[in-house]
Amino acid sequence: MNNNISPITIAIDGYSSSGKSSMAKALAKKIGYRYIDSGAMYRAVTLYAMRNNMVSPQHEVDSEKLIAALPQINIDFKVCEDGQHTMLNGEDVEKEIRQLDVSNNVSQVAVIPQIRHALVAMQQAFGTEKGIVMDGRDIGTTVFPDAELKIFVNASAETRAMRRHKELLDKGQQSTYEDVLANVMTRDHIDENREESPLRKAEDAILLDNSNMSIEEQDKWLIDRFNEVIAK
Repeated sequence: MNNNISPITIAIDGYSSSGKSSMAKALAKKIGYRYIDSGAMYRAVTLYAMRNNMVSPQHEVDSEKLIAALPQINIDFKVCEDGQHTMLNGEDVEKEIRQLDVSNNVSQVAVIPQIRHALVAMQQAFGTEKGIVMDGRDIGTTVFPDAELKIFVNASAETRAMRRHKELLDKGQQSTYEDVLANVMTRDHIDENREESPLRKAEDAILLDNSNMSIEEQDKWLIDRFNEVIAK
């Protein structure tokens, strides 16, 4: 990164398993920015709720108890040899929050307005000095509406489910394609229809459908968009 260029804020939003986190990480590393995975923060809160019996087998969340527990929930990130890990109250929970059982509950936690307000405040604090790449569902619309570069990522539900299924298998986590597809479609519905900060493309965001793109192609596309913005 050219130190003479003022740092900017980059918001990458999109559907679950669209590859936005991977491309956000790659971009941040290439340009020397800090990367924040906002979805990991919601997953960490979900894991806390599950560990403390605030989520039923039917995926119903005891929102009152969870809201009351917010002062006891501290989330941060730690850079490790294999990438950035999510810390929950000082514990590395990166592997646990990626499990399918957390995925099956995270959207139900994320619809709670008080949870969103608390995490949005944390996310905005991370970006006070700019020079940040953050991905999620409402970064360009709610967290950083003034971000200089906004990207909205999408791919078909089937493509996203195949990617997620392969990712889980590669990590040694057992799952079926059908279960993952059902999870993707359920999360899409909840994300699009929640009252608080629903998933939608910001008016000034650039749409990226990466259904038929390789990782190298999407990474090049993204760095090209970054270079266009900083050249202005």
